[in-house]
Amino acid sequence: MSAATPVIGGVSAGRIAAIRAREAETYSARRPVTRARLAAGAEAFLGEVPMLWMKDWPQPFPMLVAEARGARLTDLDGNRLDDFCLGDTGSMFGHSPEPVARALAEQGAKGLTYMLPTADALEVGRLLGEIFGPFRWQVATTASDANRFALRVARAVTGRPKVLVFAACYHGAVDETFVQPGVGGRTEARPGLVGQVVDLSATSKVIEFNDLPALQAALAEADVAAVLAEPVMTNCCMVLPDPGYHKALRDLTRRHGTLLILDETHTVSSGLGGYTRTHRLDPDMFVLGKPVAGGLPASVWGMTADVARRFAEVDAARPAGFSGIGTTLSANPLQFAAMKANLSQVMTAENYAHMEAGAARLERGLADAIQRHGAPWHVVRVGARVEFICHPTPLRNGSESHVAHKPALEKAIHAALVNRGCLIAPFHNMMLVSPATSFEQIDRLIAAFDEITAELMA
Repeated sequence: MSAATPVIGGVSAGRIAAIRAREAETYSARRPVTRARLAAGAEAFLGEVPMLWMKDWPQPFPMLVAEARGARLTDLDGNRLDDFCLGDTGSMFGHSPEPVARALAEQGAKGLTYMLPTADALEVGRLLGEIFGPFRWQVATTASDANRFALRVARAVTGRPKVLVFAACYHGAVDETFVQPGVGGRTEARPGLVGQVVDLSATSKVIEFNDLPALQAALAEADVAAVLAEPVMTNCCMVLPDPGYHKALRDLTRRHGTLLILDETHTVSSGLGGYTRTHRLDPDMFVLGKPVAGGLPASVWGMTADVARRFAEVDAARPAGFSGIGTTLSANPLQFAAMKANLSQVMTAENYAHMEAGAARLERGLADAIQRHGAPWHVVRVGARVEFICHPTPLRNGSESHVAHKPALEKAIHAALVNRGCLIAPFHNMMLVSPATSFEQIDRLIAAFDEITAELMA
């Protein structure tokens, strides 16, 4: 390889492009029915996809799914794939777990929504407290909604305007979180936002994860209502907290009168009760989205008894009118039926033990392949969530993660894995092990990864 040849993650750009082109051709040849159906009907959608981020998949055109069961997908052309994306954690416990599917069918015959609770709601409240802690709970439809509502409460009880987040964070579609550090540490909007008119520096502050001096300085200004954080950063190449970081985060937020909101939508992979329970964290508010109802759109957000008391005082004193908290379809009976089944029969210690064992097997297999072929990459795992990162050393913050992200290389690997029967998330290199994922599926993924890594590094 000449000195002038561009190199990405230890691989020549030319080799990456050649593999990507080859895999695109293979993918297309195996999906004539899908191509024909898309040609006849996709124009009805903006960008020819029903959700714009579906264009982030590395294939030349979308895969149309015929069915998904457990940890397997079958597309319209009959191609079967071991699914390690699992709806980007939405189906973290497998596709249509039997108890959840049964509960939905039973409730569907009784009514889909009526803006009133059911007896299932009471059981869900008990299960949430038992698994995640004694919060005062509310139900929403997405984690984006749950985070928005939690931030309203935080601002109401503290009387402060701003939310502090970490560079490259994940919190759904919450406006205040689409920020990045600018020149001189100034908070600015991320450059890719569509239709942004509000100056986000008026509502938000952003610092780097694991930077305690920056955290101290940001909180000392006494204008931050809440720190909204993932326990582990997951919207980038995965970043783990430094030893002692969460204790310091909790101590500093308390010292400065700032609430701490932990969003466990991705890190619930850590174990039963999420990263919060597994690592004995103590947030003021807790948010959980996608996986809580086994794949049905649902989320929960809870607050401690003290925050609930403070909010009750604010709520009692405010003028009559809409609070800005809640949507009509939130807390519907389908959500309660699905959450009850999922929390009691699927999200269990036994299933987490299987997921942990499988993810550890996957972590070892990927790391062995990386070492054997001399790739300058590494592997990170948080419970059932595994990522390979095309960078030689672990990362400490979002900016380092941005540099470590190698989209062209990663897309080539993803495309090659699909053609070898393995689907991983299109966002970075995330893989999940579900209760339905077998060791045979894990070994197939390891073998496919080993094959493409060997070719890339040859």
